Amino acid sequence: MPVAGEAALPVWAYDAQLPGPVMRFKRGEWVDVDLHNRLPEATTVHWHGIRLPNAMDGVPHLTQPPVASGERFHYRFRLPDAGTYWYHPHLGTAEQLERGLAGALVVDDDSPPPVDDDLVWLLDDWRLDAQGRIAEDFYRFHDVAHAGRLGQRITVNGRVDTELPLRVGQRVRLRLINAANARIFALQPEAGVDAWLIGRDGMPTPAALVWDAPLLLGPGMRADVVIDARQAGRFAIQQLGGREAGALATVVVSGSGQAAARAAPEPSGFEPPPAPDLASAAVHTLRLGGGARSRDGWPEDSEADRQARQQRRQAGAKEADPAWTINGVAHTGDHHAHHAPAFGVTQGQSVRLIFENPTAWWHPLHLHGHHMRVLARNGTPLADATAWRDTVLLSPGDRVEVAFVADNPGRWLIHCHVLEHHAGGMGTTFEVAG
Repeated sequence: MPVAGEAALPVWAYDAQLPGPVMRFKRGEWVDVDLHNRLPEATTVHWHGIRLPNAMDGVPHLTQPPVASGERFHYRFRLPDAGTYWYHPHLGTAEQLERGLAGALVVDDDSPPPVDDDLVWLLDDWRLDAQGRIAEDFYRFHDVAHAGRLGQRITVNGRVDTELPLRVGQRVRLRLINAANARIFALQPEAGVDAWLIGRDGMPTPAALVWDAPLLLGPGMRADVVIDARQAGRFAIQQLGGREAGALATVVVSGSGQAAARAAPEPSGFEPPPAPDLASAAVHTLRLGGGARSRDGWPEDSEADRQARQQRRQAGAKEADPAWTINGVAHTGDHHAHHAPAFGVTQGQSVRLIFENPTAWWHPLHLHGHHMRVLARNGTPLADATAWRDTVLLSPGDRVEVAFVADNPGRWLIHCHVLEHHAGGMGTTFEVAG
C-alpha cells in the first residue's frame, strides 16, 4: 500500500488499510472480531489499554497460542471504559508493527464534550532503505541496546505533510496515538490556536489542561486534545527535538474575522477504575537494567540460553539477543510464560509499584489489563495523582511510583513499549489469583 506523498510502499495491514480501520463503539458494547491470519507468519492481536479478560489480551504463550498463518482466532470482550485505545500484534511485534499493523479503537464517551469533529491521528515513523522500502534490519542489536528503531519518515495516519482544514470558530477533538516502535513525540501547537489536553491513555484528565508546552507521547501512549480555530492562517503542530524536528502537521484555518475565546472544554464524566488503598497496598519494586552505557553490564547469557534461542530461531522465532532486564531477568522473545512472575497478588489487592530506571535510556512501561495512578516521580508527589495511565514514561535516572487495584485475574505482562527493548528482555509478568 502507498504512504501518501511517497512511492508505493509495501506494508502489512489490517483489512488492507493503513492504518487499520478505526473501530468505534459505545461504552458497554462488545467487541466481536474474527482474526484471519493471512501473514506469512504467526501473529496475535493485543487490545492496548483495554481492561479485558486475560484470555483476550493477545500475548502469545501467556494468554493464548500464536495464530499460525492461515488460522483464525476469535476475540470477544466487553468494553468497560470510554476512551482512545488501539490494537496491534504482540508476536514479533518489533517487525509486525513496523510493517504497518496498527489501528485505533475508540469507545465514545457517554457525554462527550461538544465538538465539530472527532478525529484519530495515529502517529508513526518508518525506517526506509536506499530503495525507499521498509528497511529489514529488524532486531538490530544497536537498536535493541540503545534508543530502539527510529525511522526517518514520520506519518500521521500513514500520510506525510498532513493538513487539518478548519474554519474560524470550529472546535475539534484529536485523538493522538503513538504507534511508533521507539520514537518519543514531543508535540506543541504554534501560537494562533487554542488547545487543551483532556485525556491520557483513554482516561479523561481531572480538568482540561492548556496545551502550550511540549506534550510527551512515548510509544503506546495516547492523548486526547481539543483545538479551537480562532483566526485564519496556517499553524503547525510541531514535533520538537531530534533530526526529524519540524511540523508534524499543519492546521489550516479559513474564513474571516476572529472568533471569541471559548471556555475550556469539560472533560467527560466517567466511571473510574477502583481506587487503590495505599495504606494496605502490596509494595513491589521493578528495577530496569542493561543497555548501552550501563554500569551493570549486559544480562548474563549462558550457553544453554544461547542454544535454546538458536533452536527457536531455526524454528522461525524472531527475537533479539538479551540486552535488558527487569530485576535482573531478561525476558527475550515471546515466551514470557517460561519465566516465573515477578510478583503475585490476590484479586482485589491494591498494589504499589516502584519503577527504578538507572539506565541511560527512556522507557515507556506498559501495564496490561489494568490502569494505574502515577503517584510520585523521584520522590515528589504529582499534582495530578488522581489521573489514570496504562503506560508511564521514565527518563534516565527516574524513580516512579504507581498504584492500582489488581482486580483482573490472570497472568499479565508489564514491559517497555520501545519494542526493541522489550524484544531484548525488558518485560516481566505478574499474577492475579482469582
